[in-house]
Amino acid sequence: MCVENTPPPSSRLTRRGILAGAAALAGTAAALSATPSAAAERTEERPEERTGRRGVGGDLVIEGGTLLDPATGEVTEDAVVVIVGGVVRAAGARGRTRVPEGTEVLDAHGTWVLPGLVEAHIHLNTAAEARDAVRKGATTARSGSTNFYQDIAVRELARQVPELAPRLRAAGIFVTPDLGDTVLADPDLTPLAGLKEGVRSPEALRRVVEVNLARGADVIKTRVNERAGLPEQDPLAQVYDREQLSAVVAAARRGGKGVLCHSYSEKGCHDAVMAGIRSLEHGVFVGERTLREMRRRGTYFTPTLTAIAGLAESDDPVLAERGRTYLPVLKRAVRAAHELGVPLAAGTDSSGGTVDPIGGEVELMRAAGLPALDAIRTATTGAARLLGLQGTAGRLARGFAGDAVLLDGDPLADVSVLKKPVRVVRAGVPV
Repeated sequence: MCVENTPPPSSRLTRRGILAGAAALAGTAAALSATPSAAAERTEERPEERTGRRGVGGDLVIEGGTLLDPATGEVTEDAVVVIVGGVVRAAGARGRTRVPEGTEVLDAHGTWVLPGLVEAHIHLNTAAEARDAVRKGATTARSGSTNFYQDIAVRELARQVPELAPRLRAAGIFVTPDLGDTVLADPDLTPLAGLKEGVRSPEALRRVVEVNLARGADVIKTRVNERAGLPEQDPLAQVYDREQLSAVVAAARRGGKGVLCHSYSEKGCHDAVMAGIRSLEHGVFVGERTLREMRRRGTYFTPTLTAIAGLAESDDPVLAERGRTYLPVLKRAVRAAHELGVPLAAGTDSSGGTVDPIGGEVELMRAAGLPALDAIRTATTGAARLLGLQGTAGRLARGFAGDAVLLDGDPLADVSVLKKPVRVVRAGVPV
């Protein structure tokens, strides 16, 4: 069967029905129906996401905490953050920051105040998982793909009721050789079901990317190696070569999107980087040659240390051994990347109904050898740049989103406090 002559995917006629099904699977429709005000706030894209200057959200003053700006490292005691319509209007020392009368005040005395954290690799399949991610401090995130476009439904939930979900960059479905039941997600994928070799030809690879773009994906997720989390697979086995990865990248670029790539072996990592991916995911055995190329190209490294550490706790002996073996190797790769100047982003790779706190990934970055401030930047300013949201997320400064985490200790002295925020604010609304 050939997909070369298949009509282009529909961006109008089928998108509404497909995404309605995704919303039903994700439970976002039920979440919206339980929030009467949501209907009046629906919009194609939040103005705050486009410019960081306007938005729909709450009005709030966060008063009395110690404010940390990850961009500069500046610490301001007895700070005031003024949020209007979900966007920061002022942030700084009390004496230099005017507080609007009649605005709700959140007392932050005794806490440190940081911008909401940015989770660069997470699989959000349900509204419940999305809300859990926010409660654990991730107010902005990038999806690592879902089987039936649930992440696109979660993104729409976040736009309509920000406090229920992180601001999300959705990846749609995985560009992988075997789509499995994902072909049932979309009638425009069904021509791929009969391909004997799976999604491998340039035409088939382009088709999956184009369908994702037609459904509204913000980024494209693909792979170069098999999975580490399945004992029957060999994570060092390569499933796509550089030419195939280049086809994925080219199709994504035609739609103005970047590509994140699941990877493990050094050869796989190098092929992916040379193919032009935007970020390398996992990348346990990435070598110095590839890291230097990543620095030259500005390719991001999202090591997902949390996921690799989690393997070591598995009941399966194969997975447990992988975790014990891979984690120290990956920590060395993270340290080498930082020393070489490769941009790093924090991501937990949470999936399957369990949401790990993004603060735990920051703690692992610190354990890998990053200074505390640089580790914090991987989940704030650094990750925000990767997501193209450097003017919206990652700081509490004028024009940025009114997302914040309140911590019960100094994260520069002990980054572990990021794992359990005492309070989270999303778009000016305390969660």
